[in-house]
Amino acid sequence: MAAKRKRTKTTKRKYSPSASADVEQEMHEFKRGEARSGRSGKKVKSRKQAIAIGLSKARRKGKRVPAAPSKRKRS
Repeated sequence: MAAKRKRTKTTKRKYSPSASADVEQEMHEFKRGEARSGRSGKKVKSRKQAIAIGLSKARRKGKRVPAAPSKRKRS
């Protein structure tokens, strides 16, 4: 009798490679001091903001990126 092989569960990437490229581009702009926030046009000051902007741009382009965490309402 042949030994049974264990099946490994394959998982799909959460972020597409092109979405990662968008975040990388935004980080590059941030490091050079050129990253600007959307509507106000103010300079981005934190690394987390730059990543969030890159992910937001990727979402708008329709790339595979998990949905942004929804804000909870207080009751």
